[in-house]
Formats: sequence, structure tokens, C-alpha cells
Amino acid sequence: MPLRHPPLPQRLPSASLAVRLALALGASVLILAALWWWRPALLLPGTRGLVMEGGDPYLRALMRTISASESNVLRPYHVVHGGDSVVSLDQHPNRCESIGGGPNRGNCSTAAGRYQLLYGTWLELAAKHHPDHTDDPLDATRLSFAPRYQDLVVHAWLADPRAWGGMDVAQQLRQGRVQPVLRRLSSAWTSLGYGIESNRMSRQLPRIYQDLLREELARAGVDPADAAPKRKDRAADAGRS
Repeated sequence: MPLRHPPLPQRLPSASLAVRLALALGASVLILAALWWWRPALLLPGTRGLVMEGGDPYLRALMRTISASESNVLRPYHVVHGGDSVVSLDQHPNRCESIGGGPNRGNCSTAAGRYQLLYGTWLELAAKHHPDHTDDPLDATRLSFAPRYQDLVVHAWLADPRAWGGMDVAQQLRQGRVQPVLRRLSSAWTSLGYGIESNRMSRQLPRIYQDLLREELARAGVDPADAAPKRKDRAADAGRS
């Protein structure tokens, strides 16, 4: 009578399952990496297109970059500090939400909307730049905080050199000086990489800006190659001197 060997342990199915899971995980990582490289807006809801129409494409790209670090959520126009959302945008929410970390821990913040504007900042800006503003600054408390107005007010703010120590932000961006712009704006938005509250997005912002700028230039019908900053060839200049 032939001898029978004991059956082998049934490990092949589990090993096969582990291989399939590893392959699926690897494929997911590759897809996410490709999306991040090709079109980061798909993974960064805060970079979605603006509601306002028109405007300078360089400033539009900058505004979307700011919201990548300030309000990277599905409903950036409705978010308040801390991550909660509000329903009504008839006016600035003016909710002072507790600050849970960082140098201002223990205080509260009224930051709200896509650009996380403090209530006092919004009143000051709306009194100057809101399309419905009047000569009475107190009327700013009743001005709409709807997405379009958030965009329009911030676009006008960025376009005003007096607000940034004489810096023409759009002109600096046209010259490719993205990091100096982010450094200057860090006094208003502290998450831009040069302020006191950097986050995991801060280091990525210059590259995110370039991706978004290509989108905005294409939207405006401008060839990115024509819009690239022209840099002098120093060696050639030296040879001619």
C-alpha cells in the first residue's frame, strides 16, 4: 500500500491575496502620483477655479495657490477657521473659532472663506473694493460674502501695490518672481511658507502656482511660451561689453 504524504498547508490562496493587494496598492500609488504631477487640482480641492469672471491670469493663479494652503477643502468659500462650514454667505460669518495649535494657540480666529479673511480685514477690504461698497465704511458689515465677492475683493487687493509696500504683485509674477511674492504676502497669509504657520502644503506652493498659471493662461487664450519671463543671457552680455 503506497504511503500518503500529509497535505500541504493551504497557504497559496492567502499568499495570492497578499500579492493582489500589493499590486492594487502599488497601482493606486502610481495613479495618485501621476495625478499629482499632471493635474494637482484634482487632488487639491482648494485650487478649483474661481467663481469670478475675468481678471489677471497671474493673480487668478496666485489666488488659487493661496487657497491651496489656506482652505484646501471641498467647499473653500464656506469654510471657517477650524474646518467647519457655514451655510449662509450673506455676510462675513464673524465666528471666532478656537485656535488649537501653533503660536496663537488658545486664542480664537474669525478667519473665513476661501482666503481665510479675518472679519476686521474683510470690513477694511470690502469698504474699498467690494462692488457694492458705499462711502460709509460701516456699510461693509452688510456687504455680501458670496464666492464671487470674495474673489473680486481679494483680486483687487492683490492688484493694489499700496497694499504690499509698493510691490506690483502681477508684474513680479510676470517676471517669474513667485517666491518673493509669497514671502511678501506671508504677512497676510501665514501659511505661504514664510510666515508663522506653515503647513504641509507650503513647500509645494511654487510648483502648484506654475501648474495653475498654465491653466489660467490657457483659459485667457495666452500661449504659456509667450508669457514666460525673458531672462538675459549674462554670458552673452558680458561678451558684448
